[in-house]
Amino acid sequence: MMKLKKYTVAALTVSALMLALWGCQKHEGPAESAGKEIDKATQKVGEQIEKAGDKIQDAANGDKK
Repeated sequence: MMKLKKYTVAALTVSALMLALWGCQKHEGPAESAGKEIDKATQKVGEQIEKAGDKIQDAANGDKK
């Protein structure tokens, strides 16, 4: 009887953990997708600004590229 109880408790525990992990699966909604696109655009703009700053600094120092 104790073995059955232990197996039942173990099975219920594993089932509960599996359900918890299944509930944490990533399901992207429209806001998440839009946020990722905004992040990409912001990153791209930041890189372009950095390049422009480098060109301005090079021009101020008299370097030609």
